[in-house]
Order: sequence, then structure tokens, then C-alpha cells
Amino acid sequence: MSNAIPSGAHRILFLNTLAFTLCFAAWTFNGVMVTYLVDNGVFDWSQVQIGWLLGIPILTGSVMRLPLGILTDKYGGKWIFVSLLALTAIPMFLLSFTESFTWYAVMSFGFGLAGAGFAVGIGYTSVWYPKHWQGRALGIFGAGNAGAAITTLMAPSLLNSFTSNGQNPEQWKILPLIYAAVLVGMAVLFALFAKNKKPISSTRTIAQTLQPLGNIRVWRFGLYYFLVFGCFVAFSQWLVPYFTNVYGTSLVIAGLFASLFSLPSGIIRALGGWMSDKFGARRVMFGVFKWSIAISALLMIPKMEIFSPGKGINANQKGIVEEVDANEIRMKNGKVYTFSPKTTNEEFESEKTPIFPKKSSWQEAIVQSGDAVEKKQLLVKGITRINFEANMWVFAVLTMIIGIVWGIGKASVYKFIPDYFPNEVGVVGGMVGVIGGMGGFFCPIIFGYLLEGSGLWTSSWMLMLGISIICYLWMSRVVKAILNRNAPELSDQIEHR
Repeated sequence: MSNAIPSGAHRILFLNTLAFTLCFAAWTFNGVMVTYLVDNGVFDWSQVQIGWLLGIPILTGSVMRLPLGILTDKYGGKWIFVSLLALTAIPMFLLSFTESFTWYAVMSFGFGLAGAGFAVGIGYTSVWYPKHWQGRALGIFGAGNAGAAITTLMAPSLLNSFTSNGQNPEQWKILPLIYAAVLVGMAVLFALFAKNKKPISSTRTIAQTLQPLGNIRVWRFGLYYFLVFGCFVAFSQWLVPYFTNVYGTSLVIAGLFASLFSLPSGIIRALGGWMSDKFGARRVMFGVFKWSIAISALLMIPKMEIFSPGKGINANQKGIVEEVDANEIRMKNGKVYTFSPKTTNEEFESEKTPIFPKKSSWQEAIVQSGDAVEKKQLLVKGITRINFEANMWVFAVLTMIIGIVWGIGKASVYKFIPDYFPNEVGVVGGMVGVIGGMGGFFCPIIFGYLLEGSGLWTSSWMLMLGISIICYLWMSRVVKAILNRNAPELSDQIEHR
């Protein structure tokens, strides 16, 4: 491929990015919609059912990435993208006729096809740009992930407007009609202004096209993408009920906080592409995994209140208790034991939301007047209380940071693909997208089961910590194996790939 950028490439990049942004907004539609329907009593769905509804569209979009990536490599991206947009609009329109969980689930399978737009756009974008521009182009295209923020920012306000702030909840059905109309409009725009272009490998047979999938590297890239993309998609939706349940926010405020996670993550993806071109995708990914491990470890600490035995007071001689007051015990032999009772300030400690855990201690008498006590017997028990409120603003900032980290990682993973598979970007990108997208499907469901089993909303971040560690260790092992196999003098070269 020539180093010159073909005429019209930037127009195709703009159309691809816009279409993908709208597809992503539709793909993550259930995060806000399902939360609204449950919170307003339109449907009585359990936490597990909610997890399924958040994951079902992600499943469709993920599974369909591979076949649509193959079709894009074979026929070019224009008419594949147009067809996808038009087909997605149909179940989105029919969603407004929902009367049951089953119907909603089936329609969610349908409009989940929007998520496959990523595989189409990746293949269709890469074929227009030379290798030295691939990272930037794919990073800009990937910024369409910010479409999740369109839903989390705008959908709650639109729902409040349509339903008169919940007075007419059945009017929620207007929203999917609007989404369907926007998808149809984008299909028309794409058909009018896009120009088709096929990769060189478009004449290959299906067997030849699928041959790269036998390479373990494809599956390793897929695991990386499972974390930085799949988990991003999962939290783009999961954070809405997270904020409403853990912090008691309204749906609009929850959507705003969720957009602080998804919007920067989508936009920063373009920077991730540039960083991968300049510093090498492997070096960038090492940084992504390290940050993901650190922030997940911070986020997994739940709101909690712990009571533990503290410093007590033991009798230093035998005797009989004469009187017990608020802060002292008097013995008949004249001995007095003074202790620190709980103060009124302790009653209001839980109303505060400090950034760091707060510790308070007090003592309570466990003997009464007239009791005979032995030497070394416990007279006053100590109580230590540790209160951690998991400050909402700190939590929001940390989720925004990990979203940015994952956004950079999303671009870096796809920088690997044209480097190693220059003529199979569509199929390899599609397969990596399938594996990554599965994170968006399985994670909300797993989150639901973890929540029911542990009772902790932060159990989702415990899962993120585990996945981040696995990714880091696998990449470290691969780099070490390359060094051992080749020679230490290749270290600089590897670090810059």
C-alpha cells in the first residue's frame, strides 16, 4: 500500500465514525431503558433478568462481528454498513410494542446487531489508509464508542420529557421510535455519500479467509479486547443502576456519571491510536494493564461499616461492683475504673462522606451494680468502628480514569492487527471484536450473579482486577518467551513494537 492517503479517505472515515457512534448508542440502549422501566414499575424484572437484558444486545453484536467482518473483506464496507443500519432499525422500532420480558429480550437480540458495525467499520476504514496512518485512523473510528455517552446523557432527559417526569411512564415507547428513525436516516446518508472499496484479499475463499483464526495471537488479542472493550461496554450500562442503587442518585444523574466514564473513553481512543503509532502497541498495553490493575483494586473496596473488639478494661483485683456510671465503674473497695463512652458525635458519623476510612472507638461497661468480679475479669469492652463511605465523587473520578485507560487500550489492541495481519484485518478484527464483545455480554450477567451471591456491588470490580492481572501476566510471558527465543539484543526492538 502506498504511503499516500487516497482521495476521499477522510470522508469515509467521517461517515464510518458517525455511523459507528449511532450504532454504539443503539447497542447500549438497554442500560438506560431497562433501568427506567424497572425503577418506574413498568416491569418487575429481577436483577438477574436485568443483567440478561443488558447482555443480550451485546451478544448479537459480538457474534455477528465475525461474519460481517468476512463480508466486509469480500464485498467492501459500504453496502454492508447500509444493510446493517437498516436491519437494526426494525427491531428497535418493534421494541415500542413490548409487553413482556420475552418480547423485550427478542427485540434486544435484534437491535443488538448494531454492535457488529464495529467489524464493518474497522475493515472498511483500514482499507483506505496506509500502514503509518492505520493507528490514527482506527483510533478516530473507534472514538465512536462515545455513542454510549449519547445514550447515557440524552436518553434519561428524553424519557423524563416524554413521560412528564414519570407521570405517564407508558410514553417511554417514543424513545425506541426515535432511535429507529435515526438509524434509518444514517443508512440513507451512508448510501448517498460513501464509496465502496475492497481489500486485496477479497478474492480469497472462505477457508483461506478463516485461516488466520488458527493463530494463538488472535485469541490473545481477543482477551486483551475482552478487558478494554467488553468490560467497557458492560460498565457503560452497569454504572447506571450502580449509581442509582449504591448512591441513591436519580436516573438523570446516574446517566451523567455513566457518561463521565464512557465519553472520555471513546474520545481518547484516537489518542490511543497515535500513541500506538509512536511508542508501539505493546508498550502502551503494558501501561494499560498496570493502570487497570491499580484502579480496579481501589474501586473494589465497598461501602462498609466494620465493628471490631477494641481496647477493654480488666479488673486488676477481686471485688464487688458498687455503682456503674456513664463513664466509670466504682468498686466497694474504693477502686475506680474510668472508661470512654460512646459520644453523640458517633451517632452522626455515618451521615458524612469522607474520602478516607474513618475510625472511632469507645467503651461499654458489661458489669452491673452488685456483681462480684475476679481478677483479670473483663469489666469494660472496647468497640472499634471503621466506616468507609466510598465517596461518590472519588468513585466517579476513578471510573472516568479507568475508562480513559481502557479507551487507550482499545486503540492499541487494534494497532496490532494490521501489523500482523495486513490482508485479513476484517476477519481478524471481527474475531477479536467477537471475543471482546463477549465481555460486554457475559459481564453484566456475571455482575448480576456476583451481586446476588455476595451482596456487594463492588464484586464487579473484583472481577476486573482478576482479568487485568491475567492479561498482564500473559503479555509478560509472551515478551519473555520472545526474548529467550531470539536474543537479549532484540529487547529494544520488542519494546517498540
